[in-house]
Amino acid sequence: MTDLALSGLPRADLPLAGLRVLDFAQFLAGPVAALRLADLGAEVIKIERPGVGDLCRSMVVNDQRLDGDSLVFHTFNRGKKSVAADLKAPEDLARVKALIETADVMIHNFRPGVMERIGLDYETVQALNPRLVYGAVSGYGADGPWKDKPGQDLLVQSLSGIAWLNGNDGDGPVPTGFAMLDVATAGQLVQGILACLVRRGVSGKGGLVEVDLMSAAIDMTFEQFTCFLNDDAGQPRRHAQGNANPYQPAPYGVYETADGHMALAMAPLTTVADLLDCPEIAGFGQDQAFVRLDEIKAVVAGVLVTQPTQHWLDILEPAGLWCAPVLDWPGFVATEGFAALDPVQVIRTKGGREAKTSRCPIRIDGRMLRNPAGGPALGADTAAVFGTVPAPA
Repeated sequence: MTDLALSGLPRADLPLAGLRVLDFAQFLAGPVAALRLADLGAEVIKIERPGVGDLCRSMVVNDQRLDGDSLVFHTFNRGKKSVAADLKAPEDLARVKALIETADVMIHNFRPGVMERIGLDYETVQALNPRLVYGAVSGYGADGPWKDKPGQDLLVQSLSGIAWLNGNDGDGPVPTGFAMLDVATAGQLVQGILACLVRRGVSGKGGLVEVDLMSAAIDMTFEQFTCFLNDDAGQPRRHAQGNANPYQPAPYGVYETADGHMALAMAPLTTVADLLDCPEIAGFGQDQAFVRLDEIKAVVAGVLVTQPTQHWLDILEPAGLWCAPVLDWPGFVATEGFAALDPVQVIRTKGGREAKTSRCPIRIDGRMLRNPAGGPALGADTAAVFGTVPAPA
């Protein structure tokens, strides 16, 4: 197994080598989609406001900075180039339009109507470059009463019902502790862009790819949402304890042990009763796993809490039951499984600063994809990039 380390040099062996992507997006979903295209070999150029740039540059967490920009900015934008251009200035807009004529993909996440006012909407851009694949990210789609609401991950989790799937019955709403929908939306945008690029290889024409966080929320919960749509019971009731999926039968969930917690996935009740020595549920058939769910979970919880996690893993895993310890990040990164994935890479800024981050999760031809370049300084590539395109008329 060999690593594929990118250093900014042309890499013809990468699937998207030779493609040019213009990234007009800020924060997470759009930039992460462009990042994945960069990981796969595309040249990605960020188009940023002079003097300000992507607002993520100033989104500093715990005072973590590299060369003056936030660490998360470098994480989302590693290996990209930066062009500073004021889209409201006619001269800069003309240069950007000339650059669009050389591009293969364009991504933005402005609110509906903004690109139309600027003059970079899909119809206008398609006339400039019929082969271009145009990717647009929004919070709630281009139409409807919510189209102008801020498309932010926590807000969409709250509106979509996701926050009422997490936690136990009796808890308040519990959102995920990370920007789940932004990342999911980015993945959907990449899928659509790649599909249009494949079609372009046949027809020669580009296309419009539109994704939004709310649709991503519905799609991510399609299993549970489908159950809801076909069940007259209404909102699914979270389990009294160990809730991990309101539509999964007992004992599915997370339980406390004597020294931590463990997860127990799908498992036949008779087997669980035998291995945990639970005579109280030994006579329950699998049909009771929903009917008497809270009762069964209470019994299982009362047994698992009496011994350390490893004690139960040594009993349950050899019997083929699906179970795992619940690890925190220090525990996770200390495991052999984490080491085997080798998922961490080091990025370096042009100023010589270094930071650890995750690598691209995709392998191509058996090779890991790593890009050691940090995010670009604002406008660092303006002269070089504009110098490669014809001067606007």
